[in-house]
Amino acid sequence: MSQTVFDLARSLEGATPAQIRAEYKRQTALGYRLFAAMRWGDMGDGHITARDPERPDCFWLLRLGVPYNNATVHDLLLVGPDGSLVEGDGIINPAAYHIHHPLLAARPDVVSAAHVHTPWGTPFSAEVRLVEPVTQESCYWFERHTIFDDEEVDILDVDGGKRIAAALGDLPAIVLRNHGLLTVGVEPADAVGSFVHFERVAEANLKARDAKPISAEAARHARRGLGDGTSGSYWFWWLVGRHIPDPTVVE
Repeated sequence: MSQTVFDLARSLEGATPAQIRAEYKRQTALGYRLFAAMRWGDMGDGHITARDPERPDCFWLLRLGVPYNNATVHDLLLVGPDGSLVEGDGIINPAAYHIHHPLLAARPDVVSAAHVHTPWGTPFSAEVRLVEPVTQESCYWFERHTIFDDEEVDILDVDGGKRIAAALGDLPAIVLRNHGLLTVGVEPADAVGSFVHFERVAEANLKARDAKPISAEAARHARRGLGDGTSGSYWFWWLVGRHIPDPTVVE
């Protein structure tokens, strides 16, 4: 019997901190490879992070300079709350620290955040507007995202990240003005799967210039049937099954 996409996920029920860490790192490395499969991040313009289960003020991040299509768990660095290297060998992406540290600090319910420059989400962000419920998929994000309306597109310190975190609030996604999209999740798979989905919705919003959005009531009804707000992990494993022939390559 052939393997299904559901066989790719590993249950964390009853897992030890070491097992949870290993799974978060596996998902993070696979997330970078998915970005590469989408032809995103070819110039290193993105980042995925995973909070450490035993050191919740620290997070795992791909070391700077590794092409996303080559990412493995061995290329991940553990970054401390002050931006220092806690574990691993390599250079820390400063923009990732400036954005992700304040986000994770502000959201104890979140394990991971994902951001990369994309062909649709980035130009969509220049319009500084919310995605509208113009397709079935886009209804999922109705009232589940917001805008960071700020001209600091190059986040040079944690103050910028704190403003992003404040704008995000308790939502799972945000449009960064003139910059692109960012999503968060309860695990790296959730954040990355949500990001890919959000990018597809931004694409539909840009292509359907004269679309007639459905009503708020209809959008909420459709949203209830599309998931509970943590459907990213489900989408993630479909994407891994489609784009990464051997997921063990990251281990």
